[in-house]
Amino acid sequence: MKSLLPHSAVRRFNRTLPTALALAALAVPSPGLLGAAAGADAKAPVTSEAKPPAAEAAPAKAPARHPLKGVVLEIRADRGALIVKHEEVPGVMRAMTMLLKVDAATLAAAKKDQAITGLLVRKPDGWWLEEVKPAS
Repeated sequence: MKSLLPHSAVRRFNRTLPTALALAALAVPSPGLLGAAAGADAKAPVTSEAKPPAAEAAPAKAPARHPLKGVVLEIRADRGALIVKHEEVPGVMRAMTMLLKVDAATLAAAKKDQAITGLLVRKPDGWWLEEVKPAS
């Protein structure tokens, strides 16, 4: 099927349509604003207090911590991390070898080929291994 518009007109339309839709959405007030402006909801009290969004009111949620068993294959002091070959972490990841960030004390105490246990934690800057202990 051949288009009735020249190719350049179709491309221009496709570029400007998203902007036009966004501007139209901003120009249409929400139903709640129309009702208040028209006096439709005269029984509702009007207050000037702003309520904080629910995300700001709730305390920060602690990251999930998952038990991990593995073996230290390499110590990467330059990256503050250990390369650990670990067992499957059910519901989180399959068994694999990966770089896990650790604190300075854990880094200093780690030994190559040492069996360890710890808690796997996902943080904004990557996967961390906390509460690391030699496996018994």
